[in-house]
Amino acid sequence: MKDFGNKFLSHIREVDSICEVVRCFEDSNVVHVDGGISPLRDIETINLELILADIEAVDKKIEKAKKMLKADKKYAFEIEVLEKVKKTLEEGKSARTIDFNEEELEVVKDAYLLTIKPILYIANISENQISTADTDKFVNEVKSYAKTENAEVIPLCVKIEEELSVLDGNDKKEMLEALGLSESGLDKVVKASYDLLGLMSFLTAGKPEVRAWTIKKGTKAPEAAGKIHSDIQRGFIRAEIVSYDDLIKEGSMNAVKEKGLLRSEGKDYIMQDRRYCII
Repeated sequence: MKDFGNKFLSHIREVDSICEVVRCFEDSNVVHVDGGISPLRDIETINLELILADIEAVDKKIEKAKKMLKADKKYAFEIEVLEKVKKTLEEGKSARTIDFNEEELEVVKDAYLLTIKPILYIANISENQISTADTDKFVNEVKSYAKTENAEVIPLCVKIEEELSVLDGNDKKEMLEALGLSESGLDKVVKASYDLLGLMSFLTAGKPEVRAWTIKKGTKAPEAAGKIHSDIQRGFIRAEIVSYDDLIKEGSMNAVKEKGLLRSEGKDYIMQDRRYCII
């Protein structure tokens, strides 16, 4: 069991962010392993495992830094930062709750802490809770906890998401409307995850395909072009850009051009989310 736990934690160390699904519904047919529904208990159980793993990792880093301190005094700062992290962890708080400066972040980066990773909480609710999710007791418990970590909470019904996943086009739209939803919970999770990681998308279209390309927010046009192909980045001069919403509204590139909505941007242009781009 310990080997399984270590393997599980090693996988988490390799990800850029964490999505933690928390049960927020009551159902006598779905037995909870702890005998009752308590989102906070479930969150604290998982997070405690991560905290304990981080304490172990920090202790090893401190021990190593103390040995190196004899030869190089620069390790004194590393020990100071790691002791600060350890103190927070021992208080039962995640490392992400610490306000690090840039120098401190460089130190903790090498510690590969689990609890410093940005986190998104997904409150798994029942179909009956969808219309009252904003005021639901269990969901609000998760929101209160998430607030201490500056984290976001997305309520969704996994059962409904499963049903939506097999529907296409109008059928999916009709089901969402019947539930009083504008979009699926999965779509919300994807958008929130992008924001959490500082990511965005731009769109291109041509004879082979229409495609969305994922880039970091703040990326300039030449670097975005490099996502498509390195040769395009090297030969980049200008890009023609139009808002996706404008393109859909007008219906064609010709209509967009006629209304002056297509812009020509140079090498210093910072890419914006949901833009259709001809590079």
